[in-house]
Amino acid sequence: MNWVREFYSTTGAWWAKADARITDRDLRRVRLIGEHGPGTGRVLELGSGYGATAVAAARAGYDVTAIEISDRAEHTAGLAHDLTPGALRVHRADFYDVELDQRFDIVCYWNGFGVGSDADQRRLLERIGSLWLEPGGVALIDIFNPFVWAGWDGDEDHHLPDPAAGYDYELRQRISFDPITCTATDTWWEPTTPERTFRQSLRCYSPADLGLLLDGTGLSLAGIVAGENADPAALRDEYEYLAILRRS
Repeated sequence: MNWVREFYSTTGAWWAKADARITDRDLRRVRLIGEHGPGTGRVLELGSGYGATAVAAARAGYDVTAIEISDRAEHTAGLAHDLTPGALRVHRADFYDVELDQRFDIVCYWNGFGVGSDADQRRLLERIGSLWLEPGGVALIDIFNPFVWAGWDGDEDHHLPDPAAGYDYELRQRISFDPITCTATDTWWEPTTPERTFRQSLRCYSPADLGLLLDGTGLSLAGIVAGENADPAALRDEYEYLAILRRS
């Protein structure tokens, strides 16, 4: 997983001007925390990126701890300028190694689970279940959906600059999908330097496969949310779904 820090730092620099801000997506995530967990309490966010969702959760009254390995974390302080001191703590760290001195009512991992091998995912889930989550707590984890990513295999896109929207870079993107390992590879590069590519590798899990992965982690799958609702039929169209996990 040596690519993780460089990929998210580089792409974070490309997109920060547009994406390092609180949007409706972040507010929806906070609503999901309230719907599936307590209305107040301690939240741990893994892979917090620019910190927009973490800041939105802190503004909603949660006590938030965020962990981010890449340079995207440098943008969080600017978003959090209006927060009460102590409402949000950010650790610039690898969540496989970080040591935390408390447990949490909610653990969130938005739009990132699937980095590494099955063993890596299971090790992270074990940390959530045994080290971080309070009894009766809930973990909300976005899972990449293999049914949609498989349909994108071979797709290439040309993203033109849109300075008015904050996107200053011309970029190319190619997606491939390995049906044997259910792994998507998402590759990006600037057309002026096509030899210098940046790629992320994302293990995708159907709900049934996720249930098998959870075995022995101390967590169980309590439900899923695909799109705007809990209708499993939405799995035909959504590239990720939210898994609601509870300590078993």
